Amino acid sequence: MTKANDNFFERVYCIVRQIPYGKVTSYGAIAKALGTARSARMVGWAMNASHHIEDVPAHRVVNRKGLLTGKLHFDGTNLMQQLLENEGITVRDNQIVDLELHFWTPEIEI
Repeated sequence: MTKANDNFFERVYCIVRQIPYGKVTSYGAIAKALGTARSARMVGWAMNASHHIEDVPAHRVVNRKGLLTGKLHFDGTNLMQQLLENEGITVRDNQIVDLELHFWTPEIEI
């Protein structure tokens, strides 16, 4: 990984650490908040690399439709869902129920 990627990943993690308990955001919202030409896919790569970092609540990042697309990167088959449900977020068929109620927009709140 290049130094530029390291810096980008750290900027992603800084935003993810700010997601409030009981809220989620999307890969695209994080990319937009960073104001870079980097895509939501790059944010996804950063999130995939974050699972060894204890203070990055990766379970709070979902795709734009509220799907738990990152769940395969968590130990256990339903750990991502369980972590979200522990925060009061309902998940049905691997998708956040009432996404608009739980969605946090980084560019407005950071």
